[in-house]
Amino acid sequence: MSRLCKRYTEHHETVWNGVTIAISYEPRWLSLADDYGLDTAHLEIEAIAPERAPLPITETGYRSHFTTANAVAAMGGPVALVRTWLDEEAANPAWRRQADAKRQLTLF
Repeated sequence: MSRLCKRYTEHHETVWNGVTIAISYEPRWLSLADDYGLDTAHLEIEAIAPERAPLPITETGYRSHFTTANAVAAMGGPVALVRTWLDEEAANPAWRRQADAKRQLTLF
């Protein structure tokens, strides 16, 4: 059942709200579709400039996310999916308060 196969990973970069983000996308994660019929894709999202800057989808600047290749394709690809996800989560009031606080100058 299990066979050796070469892994395929796409690497992308995008800038979102002044943060450069690296996106790694593996559409056939561990070839689970071949062995088990599972459409499992893997995304790694990392803020690289500023390094590990918080994002609406991760406080640490890094996120590993499993989805399906069909879901990624339906969103227009990995970059479009991540940017849409970030935009949606950035509308959350908690994120907006955090982003506003970072922009606010403090004397202490």
